[in-house]
Amino acid sequence: MTLHLSDIEAAAARLKGKADATPLVPSPFMTEAAGVPFHLKLEMMQPIGAFKLRGAMNAVMNLPEGAQGVTCCSTGNHGRGVAFAAAARGIRAVICMSELVPQAKVDGIRALGAEVKIVGRSQDDALAESQRLVEAEGLVEISPFDDAHVIAGQGTIGLEIMRAAPELEAIYVPLSGGGLAAGVAVAAKALKPEVKIYGITMDRGAAMHESLRAGHPVDVEELPSLADSLGGGIGMNNRLSYPICREFLDGTVLVTEEEIYHAMQVLFYEDRLVAEGGSVVGLAATLTGKLPKPGGPVATIVTGRNLDMHLFHRIMAGEPVTLGDKTIRGQTYEP
Repeated sequence: MTLHLSDIEAAAARLKGKADATPLVPSPFMTEAAGVPFHLKLEMMQPIGAFKLRGAMNAVMNLPEGAQGVTCCSTGNHGRGVAFAAAARGIRAVICMSELVPQAKVDGIRALGAEVKIVGRSQDDALAESQRLVEAEGLVEISPFDDAHVIAGQGTIGLEIMRAAPELEAIYVPLSGGGLAAGVAVAAKALKPEVKIYGITMDRGAAMHESLRAGHPVDVEELPSLADSLGGGIGMNNRLSYPICREFLDGTVLVTEEEIYHAMQVLFYEDRLVAEGGSVVGLAATLTGKLPKPGGPVATIVTGRNLDMHLFHRIMAGEPVTLGDKTIRGQTYEP
């Protein structure tokens, strides 16, 4: 299977008025830090608080007639999108997640009327349960990243970014299973082939990054992270997101938990925006100079805001945060 600009444009038509048209705004602070105009695509303004609504809704809208329900594995935001879309269509949704998913995300999914199953300590465990439900209960599985309709839905973000700012030299995309990066890259490069697309992720359990380095999908240990939405594997039988990322991404970059912590502070104190750790990796990579120096305007996608607000308050106060066996010792933010 392949993905074309026409698929993304068709998704944009389906999603119009339902999951589209989020703002693309300049960040004065990040512009000064980057040395070029720096834009933020505010996907946390979606009705579910995350970009995942686009892909999930496009997939649910493409279900065959008579489908009785859907299931998926999720680190939180995809499940929220599937739950929202399934409720809008009036069908059952069962969301499978591991014990690493923050309780705030679990509660948010239940509030949308979906059933939640907590299984194991990894995305792979949750995936196995989702696939069992397909066989046992006849549900339709919607992959968070390796599904053509999901990738096309996420690709509408790339369309909107490039049409709003065709002068961009690069887009910095948070990278997990690759559905977002794949869709954005296909759309953006179809409109402007020379635009650079970089995938940014955390250095704890970076599945797509490691798979691209190895030349094939690989397993990684899933670890607690401030960027929990970027956790999980890409699947050993990945059909779409891995080959598209391999073909279209211009590079991948890893950022540390301390760098994510600081970038969350920067986004809040400088741009007054609340966002989860996975949303700020593009800022973190820019602030630490890990990306190639741009010669023109750039943008990053602020992917979601669905985080534990108690944790957020601690980070904003500069307090230590413990994630599994790692303690992140932040600092009080000073402009």
